[in-house]
Amino acid sequence: MKVVEWVKRNRFLTIALLVVVYLLLNLFKVFFGVNILSLDIPNTSKSQYGSGGTVGISPGGSFDAPAAGISSPSLMPQYQQDYAPQPDVKDRLVVQESSLSLLVKDVTDVRNKIVSYAQQKGGYMVSSNVSNPQDAPTATVIVRVPSRDLEDSLKYFHSLSVKVVSENLVGHDVTDQYIDIDTRIAQIERTKARLETILDQATQITDITNLTQQVLSYQNQIDTLKGQQDALEKNAELAKLTIYISTDEIALPYQPSETFRPGVIFKLAVRSLIGFLRNIATFAIWVGVYTVIWVPVLAIYIFLRRWLKKRKTEVKLSN
Repeated sequence: MKVVEWVKRNRFLTIALLVVVYLLLNLFKVFFGVNILSLDIPNTSKSQYGSGGTVGISPGGSFDAPAAGISSPSLMPQYQQDYAPQPDVKDRLVVQESSLSLLVKDVTDVRNKIVSYAQQKGGYMVSSNVSNPQDAPTATVIVRVPSRDLEDSLKYFHSLSVKVVSENLVGHDVTDQYIDIDTRIAQIERTKARLETILDQATQITDITNLTQQVLSYQNQIDTLKGQQDALEKNAELAKLTIYISTDEIALPYQPSETFRPGVIFKLAVRSLIGFLRNIATFAIWVGVYTVIWVPVLAIYIFLRRWLKKRKTEVKLSN
């Protein structure tokens, strides 16, 4: 009841205090990621480099649990394997893909050298993402180089690194898929040829219209299948390399062979401490800027409190 009475007597001061508290809570949410009003505590297990799923690559080359560091979509596309095998074919059509995790001294310099080397070999850059987080610069570079130069390219990329953290090379034999598509094209072309023969003999407008639509539909299917064949040929000619680069081994996507690594744990703890101190300093700066609001409110509160206390004392003395 005393609180209610005080609020009734000091309405202006109560409103000012509520405004200050609200601003401080918002600042706390911005810099510490915790919404006290709704108890919404963020998930701190996510990597600072991205909120998307990350793919870990073990030193042995297998894809494993998510790893802190570079966010990445599926590293290797899934090629269909439900085609009839063609063991008699000697010149197999193989799509080669490789992924590397490299520990380097200068991320930007290595990234530029990788792109330049791929272009010199007749390849090209598919994508490049360079970031400069607070802890360590990180980059993800995807390039394509002629398959015949894949081994030389890997050796050159190795030479650019301080340490090859992980490496994975995968080959997809798409020969059966290519031949199956070729068979389907031949079947559709025969059907299309029969329809064209019937179309030449048609006299009714409705028949001509329907047959023309069917011929165009089959032609679209043929064009689509030929496009798939062309894509398989080009993918087989140019190997795809995904290179993860960082100055910090922890930021690279791979699954360590040792689950308990004191050195890594110490680094993570130091980073957490630095981040916490940085947040406190930032919060203090914001509080300092907002002194134009909370200092006058506090001064008014102190003044009113002393004035009320003095008045009560005078009333008691007069009585």
